[in-house]
Amino acid sequence: MAEIRREKPEDVLDVRNVNDRAFGRPNEGAVIEQLRGACPGLVSLVAVAEGHVVGHILFSPVGLEADDGRRVRGMGLAPLAVLPEWQGRGIGTELATVGLAVIRQTPCPFVVVLGHHGYYPRFGFEKASRHGIRCQWDVPDEAFMVLVMDGAAMRGVSGVARYRGEWDAAT
Repeated sequence: MAEIRREKPEDVLDVRNVNDRAFGRPNEGAVIEQLRGACPGLVSLVAVAEGHVVGHILFSPVGLEADDGRRVRGMGLAPLAVLPEWQGRGIGTELATVGLAVIRQTPCPFVVVLGHHGYYPRFGFEKASRHGIRCQWDVPDEAFMVLVMDGAAMRGVSGVARYRGEWDAAT
C-alpha cells in the first residue's frame, strides 16, 4: 500500500500540505512546525505512495499530572492526517500501527489521543476516563482516549494529561 518511514527534512513542506488539506485549516500544520524546533523526542512518520507524501502521524510528549503528585511522561498521538484523495485506503491505519510499534520500543507508559471514538479503539485505545485520566481541555469524554502500554507504571495513576503548550493554539 504505502511505505511508512520517519519524516526527513525534505518532507517538511509535504507534511504541512497533508495536514492543512486533511484538516481544512492551518492549525495542526503550524503546531507541527513549532514542535519541530522546540521539542525533542518527537516521533514523526510519513506515508509515501506513488513517490509522494500522502499521510503523516506525529507523537509528542504529554505529561500526566497525577492526583497523588506524581508526574508520568507519555506521548500524545496528534495529528494523524491523510490527503483527502488518499483517505479510505487504510493509510491512516498503517501510520497508526507502525507509529505505535515504534512507541512500544521506547519506555512509554501511555499514549493519549483526542479523536474519533469509532476509529481509535481498533488500536487498543479506550476512554481515558476509565483510567481516571482527564484532558486539560474541555472535550467530550468519548473523544479523549488512552492506550496504556505499561500497566505497572500506570497502576493507580489518575490525573490530568497535559499536552505541550504549542497545542493550545490548535484547540
